[in-house]
Amino acid sequence: MSVHAPALASGDPQSARFRSNLRHWLLALVLIGLVFVAYARVLNCGFIWDDEAHVTQNPCVIGPLGLKEIWTSTRAVYYPLVLTTFWALHKFVGLAPWPYHVLNVLMHAASAVLLCRVLRHLEVRGAWLGAALWALHPVMIQSVAWVTELKNTQSGFFYLLSTLCFLSFDSEIGQRGRWSRWGLSLLFFGLAVLSKPSTVMLPVVLALCVWWRKGRIGWANAATLAAFIGLSAAASIWTIWEQKFHAGAMGAEWAQTPLQRVIIAGRAIWFYLGKLVWPDPLVFVYPRWRIDSSHLSAYFPIVAALAVLAGLWLIRATWRRPVFFAAAYFVISLFPVLGFFDVYFFRYSFVSDHFQYLASMGPLALAGAAITGAVHRLPWNSVLRPIVIGAFLAVLGVLTWRQTAVYNDMAHYNLGIALRDRAETGKAIAHYREAIALRPDYAEAHYNLARLLVARGDFDDAIAHYEKVLLINPADAEAHNNLGAALFETGQLDEAIAHYEKALAARPDYAEASINLGDALLAKGDFDGAIAHYLSGLSISPDHVEAQYNLANVLLQKGQVDEAIRHYNKVLELLPQSADAHANLGSALLRQGRSAEAIAEYRKALAVAPDNLAAQSNLAWLLATSSDPWLRNGPEAVSIAEQLDRLAGGNRPLVLRILAAAYAEAGRFNEAVDAAERALQLPDSGTLAGALRREIALYQSGSPYHE
Repeated sequence: MSVHAPALASGDPQSARFRSNLRHWLLALVLIGLVFVAYARVLNCGFIWDDEAHVTQNPCVIGPLGLKEIWTSTRAVYYPLVLTTFWALHKFVGLAPWPYHVLNVLMHAASAVLLCRVLRHLEVRGAWLGAALWALHPVMIQSVAWVTELKNTQSGFFYLLSTLCFLSFDSEIGQRGRWSRWGLSLLFFGLAVLSKPSTVMLPVVLALCVWWRKGRIGWANAATLAAFIGLSAAASIWTIWEQKFHAGAMGAEWAQTPLQRVIIAGRAIWFYLGKLVWPDPLVFVYPRWRIDSSHLSAYFPIVAALAVLAGLWLIRATWRRPVFFAAAYFVISLFPVLGFFDVYFFRYSFVSDHFQYLASMGPLALAGAAITGAVHRLPWNSVLRPIVIGAFLAVLGVLTWRQTAVYNDMAHYNLGIALRDRAETGKAIAHYREAIALRPDYAEAHYNLARLLVARGDFDDAIAHYEKVLLINPADAEAHNNLGAALFETGQLDEAIAHYEKALAARPDYAEASINLGDALLAKGDFDGAIAHYLSGLSISPDHVEAQYNLANVLLQKGQVDEAIRHYNKVLELLPQSADAHANLGSALLRQGRSAEAIAEYRKALAVAPDNLAAQSNLAWLLATSSDPWLRNGPEAVSIAEQLDRLAGGNRPLVLRILAAAYAEAGRFNEAVDAAERALQLPDSGTLAGALRREIALYQSGSPYHE
């Protein structure tokens, strides 16, 4: 960026003004044409990812709800004006995707024209080129090709209209009708916020523009911005509430410490700048970063960013002033999505291309000014200028045109999601395979296909697709975890453990991976390792019933009975109808000599599941053999043991031993002897043989067996 003095036209001023306006209109049409050419393939795209939640299955758009609910309820989330646009478009064209894409491309093209006008108002050299670089840059694709991100293009349009009106107001001091420009600017800012609240940084941007033009911000300027600041503050508070309590941005995924958030902010600034300089690879959902605040090197990005800004401010004279302006605008515009506030999308990644739609205008306008200045200094610049500028735009245009194919492929992917939700698994798998055939590096399609293959029991094929995901995104914690689960199902325990550990290395707070690792270690007989990982997972996700139950079981096996009882009680607090938990809690209580409480738990287990073998066995044995006469009940023991024997097929030595003890307690000694002898004759009675012979002798003498 640099300031330049506008050239004075010779001849008739009115004629010169007409020629200038005509030239600007022609350049605007060229800019619009370039945008539509670069995004031509988008017009054949379908709806993708969460478009169904925002458009195709949104009751506020397709019914039975409508405009009233959009503007008077939380169903509109925090962008009611965009949903109103979707509602109106649906009334005319239904759910055919192409009109929605045309509107998005048109909004982007119109925003590019407005950006050019804003840059001219700021007297930025190469305004048209700066706007064209922004319009054609591949990083903008996500905002333009994704129907839901009309939030970006529509809010950007009103954001730039507001900026343009404010700059006109600020430059027309003393002129009639000046305050109408201020009113329009405030109105357009309101419309921008109603389209997407991340535009709340506009008042700071306007203050920056005032500084750029005047070198200072006076009290009069601050007063004109007061209403903008008030609207921004109200929208910010509302959005933070919406994200947390309506969108659901709460839980482990958003539990970063203040230091971790500072680290995320620093990395994000350089990430976004890096994508503007080298837009490859562009990924729909980037891998979620692992944030470790214990390493000093993690703070380098934020320290470097602040140092650069401070240095540019200190040496802001001459050519460095535009660099500071562009850098400050970039960071200010990114501020709402740098990680200081919880955003639902952070569940998947801390960064996304669509987050820098507005912020990228600053660096790309600076690039346009730098290229224009460099070309003007070349010999034969009148000849070379269109060639050089054309080359830059051609490269960006081709990259954008190629990258838009990704969003065409995503239509198959999205159809796969819809079919999966309707339980049409076979058809969903076919469309995921089609998406992968069109784009072999489509990580999300590989991932979702693998999940369906696992559900169908096709573990080998699922493993192959999870491995593809990890070739594309090696740090994808969920893919490592799910691959580990598939390997576990096929008995490849060591390989499963390795992937669970990689999942935790990428995301230490990943409760499911920690619990799964506990399962794998338990399967290998590593009780201590299993306990450690169950406890780690449960510290993050304490209501995970299966993990609580497995932990209680392994603690009981280790002899840590008190701890086992505590975790069985937690299971029953979460799932009172768990027969197995009642039965195992009974066994734990029995180990502590709390027989009456154990009997109560066995009875609860049988009330839920009358055929629970463990509860039947232990309860019948206790009722028949307890040392406490108040707890023994021969007839009930016989009833339970006979049912147990029927379920076991009459050929289980342990069950026959229990049945014999029950008969003896009920005074039916002949039947007791018969049952015990039958048990003794079975081939697998070896370990019980000694006990059975001693008990037969008791029954033959007319005495029951008591412990």
